Amino acid sequence: MTPTFILFGLLIIFLLLSVPVGFALLLASLGTIVLADVEIPFSILTQVMVTANDSFPLMAIPFFILAGVLMGRGGVSERLLNIANSFVGHYRGGFAIAAVLTAMFFSAISGSGPATVAAIGSIMIPEMVKRGYKKLFATALIASAGTIGIVIPPSIPLVIYGVSSGTSIGDLFKAGVIPGILMGGALMLWAYIHAKKENYKPDSKATWKERLHHINRGKGALLMPVVILGGIYGGIFTPTEAAVIAVVYGLILSFFIYRELTWKDTIALFYDSAVSTGSIMVIVAAAAVFGRILTLEQIPNNVAATMLSISDNPIVFLLLVNILLIIVGTFMETIAAVIILTPILLPLSTQMGIDPVHFGIIMIVNLSIGFITPPLGMNLFVASSISNIKIVQLSKGIVPGFITLVIVLFVITYISWFSLVLV
Repeated sequence: MTPTFILFGLLIIFLLLSVPVGFALLLASLGTIVLADVEIPFSILTQVMVTANDSFPLMAIPFFILAGVLMGRGGVSERLLNIANSFVGHYRGGFAIAAVLTAMFFSAISGSGPATVAAIGSIMIPEMVKRGYKKLFATALIASAGTIGIVIPPSIPLVIYGVSSGTSIGDLFKAGVIPGILMGGALMLWAYIHAKKENYKPDSKATWKERLHHINRGKGALLMPVVILGGIYGGIFTPTEAAVIAVVYGLILSFFIYRELTWKDTIALFYDSAVSTGSIMVIVAAAAVFGRILTLEQIPNNVAATMLSISDNPIVFLLLVNILLIIVGTFMETIAAVIILTPILLPLSTQMGIDPVHFGIIMIVNLSIGFITPPLGMNLFVASSISNIKIVQLSKGIVPGFITLVIVLFVITYISWFSLVLV
């Protein structure tokens, strides 16, 4: 058996056995070294793993995670929802549209899909059911809206892609804004069409006095994305420094302004953030070993030759990439997929004249859909735990959201303007 067959065969077996992704990558790599006699000294493996995490841009990850947790439990979600609903709640399906808007705002704080679903879904799903929405639709909509969490900056997977590809993270953050808005707009359209079909009643129109009241209560939450992204785009600080500022801002907002967190709560907050960060860093380290074997066995070159033998047309190439990434996203964690596939696919895309920033957005939007596709589908599991709907049932209810996001994906893929206009 060839090293390639052993490497991917072991990876698939470990994933099917529900071994955590980071350990599955590492065990598959070690198994290949032993069984296929790959010439890599074990002493070098530890150096590869340590070096993979020894990166200044990667320091943004734990801080963005902590900032998202702080905002999620510090009263931000409720305030954002009230602002959004005061402006769109009087339209047909307005409360569902407000849910998507709130998810977009929160995405610009957390940088995480599951965190967005947990923070928004715990409030929105029960409230939507109270207002007459079907629980299955409410759950599917929130799970779908959570995909925006890794597209609108600050996005943790975009940081990982930037580190893996050597692309400017600031440019990637700029490029993610409009695609994220497109995804949100498409999901709002789905919500409107569904609400019209089911004849859901809208809320009464809020007065400007009520709107201004909600804006005043939530102005701190609204300003956070402005501070973070404005500082990055204005060249005031780097994405890593912005992550630290986000944590400080979140602490001030949650403890001293909203006063919905106590210092006692910080133990659980820091623990949750540390666990999330640790799992990501294990994946990064293990994926570095996995990638070293890929390079030694010239797997990227072989994949490139195979894809070029099918067609050297950029349109066909991007179609193949979309199909590949949608399949990969169903069973592989996003960060691991970015680290493994970027060295394989990026050189090909560059050879075909595709901008690395645009290609990065294509990859992340593609893999974001994996958050709502089983068997991995983290957004599905988070939303299911909130609404107590079985995964099998939710997987059927999510189909309209999946189709909606795939349509947006192809628009973003073939019209690079949406990704590059702000860059």
